[in-house]
Amino acid sequence: MSVTTVSADPSLCSPLPVLGRDVTVPLVTGGEVTYAALDYAASAPALQRVWDDVAAYAPYYGSVHRGAGYLSQLSTDLFETSRTVVHEFLHCREDDQVVFTRSTTDSLNLLAAALPAGCEVFVFETEHHASLLPWRDARVTYLNAPRTHGDAVRTLERALADRDPYGPALVCVTGASNVTGELWPVKELAAAAHAHGARIVLDAAQLAPHHPVSVEELDVDWVAFSGHKLYAPFGSGVLAGRSDWLREAEPYLAGGGASRTVARRADGGVDVEWHTSAARHEAGSPNVIGVYSIASACKALTEAGFDALVAREQHLITKVREGLAEVPEVRVLSLFGDDSPRVGVLSFVVDGWNSSHFAAALSAEYGIGVRDGLFCAHPLVRTLLGSDPQDVGECGAPEAGLGERSLNAIRVSFGAGTPDEHVERFVRAVKELVRDGAQWKYRTEDGRCVPDRG
Repeated sequence: MSVTTVSADPSLCSPLPVLGRDVTVPLVTGGEVTYAALDYAASAPALQRVWDDVAAYAPYYGSVHRGAGYLSQLSTDLFETSRTVVHEFLHCREDDQVVFTRSTTDSLNLLAAALPAGCEVFVFETEHHASLLPWRDARVTYLNAPRTHGDAVRTLERALADRDPYGPALVCVTGASNVTGELWPVKELAAAAHAHGARIVLDAAQLAPHHPVSVEELDVDWVAFSGHKLYAPFGSGVLAGRSDWLREAEPYLAGGGASRTVARRADGGVDVEWHTSAARHEAGSPNVIGVYSIASACKALTEAGFDALVAREQHLITKVREGLAEVPEVRVLSLFGDDSPRVGVLSFVVDGWNSSHFAAALSAEYGIGVRDGLFCAHPLVRTLLGSDPQDVGECGAPEAGLGERSLNAIRVSFGAGTPDEHVERFVRAVKELVRDGAQWKYRTEDGRCVPDRG
């Protein structure tokens, strides 16, 4: 089956070329089909443009900041130019730092390690675990899930009003939910934080690939995101924002690159002068290819134009939402209501189906890759499913009775590289599975629902 590369609506831009767009996969019912990658919220496929840029650079690979040779100098220039590209992509303030990390999780753990003594942290229970869990050495206030944007702002304002007004404080909030795709009122939350003397960090892992992110306009203090959700390969991430807390903190990793000078003392010890720039938290040989791939993705998205990309994604969201609305057994999960603006991420449950079973059937019988489970956002999914906060999630199918209700959901997600055919096949498959049931038998293996090939 060929992939549709042009939208049916001529006013919309075409999907951006991504790796894997022509990959075929076998079906348990026989034959092969072009793979429909609808798990962008976990990892988006790399843009072909990014892959081509990395391939062109690969022969010139050299270690940065440490060599007098041409390739080392070229790689150093590429590495630091990439930092400038990311700074511009995020519309950072002039004196903001861009620190390269391994992922969003790594970025937020870096910031957690840089918190001033006595810092209080405020985080909604609706966050991804990457932004829910790093604050282990701080006093953390977990805020209940809001049901409107206004409720989110009021909840934060009440919590901040009760804090020590003289101590440091940090608010952590997502830009777009990795479960529902819903946009959060980041600018309003930033204003509330600053009005109460707190700072705010934006988890933009799900926002940056879908919408422009401006540090200046949103007035956030830091932003974190991952390359592998921004159409770049795995293993790279960004923490960008104010330099003071980062400059004053102990280096995230101690080692070469983070140190300016190291000298032995007369008593046998070691004196170290650490860098005050971003290098302070980038010890070791950096992931130059990963950094360059992020910069390449930033350029590609900017050149494609976010207005066009957002319009096309909304076109796909409408297709999915209207298609699922025609199936009474399907319930789409939402915090803020059906009309809430969102990116191309939707989670749902199907009456009479275990979500792992449903996702397995989509893959094995239709060649569609989605995700099922709790999506590293356990408290949020429990809230959306109306379960007890102490309920244990079942990410796999039960051994018997695949139709039994389980505490998990199905997530479909898409973006700049998704052709219309993929979401159309997904909607058609949902309708057929609900109407006719699965064509194959399934069993549980290592906690996952898989086709029974015995």
